[in-house]
Amino acid sequence: MKRLLVLVAAAGAVAGCGPLRSTSNLLDAEVQIQAARTAGAEKLAPYEWTAANLYIRKAREEVGYSDFQAGVDFAEKAARFATEARAKAMANANAEEAASQSPNP
Repeated sequence: MKRLLVLVAAAGAVAGCGPLRSTSNLLDAEVQIQAARTAGAEKLAPYEWTAANLYIRKAREEVGYSDFQAGVDFAEKAARFATEARAKAMANANAEEAASQSPNP
């Protein structure tokens, strides 16, 4: 009887990890997307920006179907693309600023 109780408790603990991990990854990806938006990624890094938004949408969809591992995978991809979008947007903004400040011959 004790073994059954321990097994049920362990199964319950493991089952609860999926939703927590997926929620954490979704929130992280949303923060990264917001940072990319602030950096101007919509205009300066459109490929990465679009990929990040499509992946976060797919992550939410998979979590809605209770496929938490797929949701985690897509959320991680969204965060990665959002980070790339932010970096690329900042680099492009700096390049544009440097080009506008250099004197024309």
